[in-house]
Amino acid sequence: MAELQKERDHLRAVVDILQEISSSLHFVDILQSIARKLGDAFGLDRCAIFLAGEKDEVRLVASYEDPTIRNLLVDLNRYPELKRAFDSKETVFIPDATSDPMLRSIKSTLDTRNVRSIVVVPIQWQGTVIGAIFLRTEREAEPFSDADVHFCQVVASLTAKALRNAHRFETLMRSQQGASEVQRRSELQRIALIGYVRRLLDRYATSEDHMWAETLLPKASDQELERLVSVAMEVLEEEARG
Repeated sequence: MAELQKERDHLRAVVDILQEISSSLHFVDILQSIARKLGDAFGLDRCAIFLAGEKDEVRLVASYEDPTIRNLLVDLNRYPELKRAFDSKETVFIPDATSDPMLRSIKSTLDTRNVRSIVVVPIQWQGTVIGAIFLRTEREAEPFSDADVHFCQVVASLTAKALRNAHRFETLMRSQQGASEVQRRSELQRIALIGYVRRLLDRYATSEDHMWAETLLPKASDQELERLVSVAMEVLEEEARG
């Protein structure tokens, strides 16, 4: 019964996560929502989501215990379990952090923070690790089970898809903003050109030489010039409508 209840809670959490990530296309909000849901589901000491950075650095972009953290650079060498997940592209599950050989160098820190078990699940897209979900429990808490680890892997898969959708959305928005800027610049250039031509013609048309010279044009030429001006004005009006 306890296992069935846990499975039901996991399914409910997945549905909640799907609903929340479908209501937003901004990746920071999506990741913070996922961190909060996982932290609440497991009663975690810590739940954080990292995104890949440069060389041995990653960016902490969402945190269950401190939602104000949005873009903090972290040295991977300080977290051996996180580094292994990024390097191996596989889930790192440590049931007992105090006795794990990989964490021997930071054992004193783990003892101070009363850490029990750790799960690090890579977030992958098309075979590349783009981030990781980091979960940690205190010593008095119930340890992670295999079912819990599988649940976290499902959430990591959903996170990867949500990040991809958010990336596509933001790319589309940037391209549209770029197109709008190009259109606005083109419009200003056209206004400047028309203004220049108008002022040039106004100044030339007021000269006595021009007023006298225009009387030399035959009537047919004068009518053709009027027609061309009308056509040009129609074209400009159509362009202005877009």
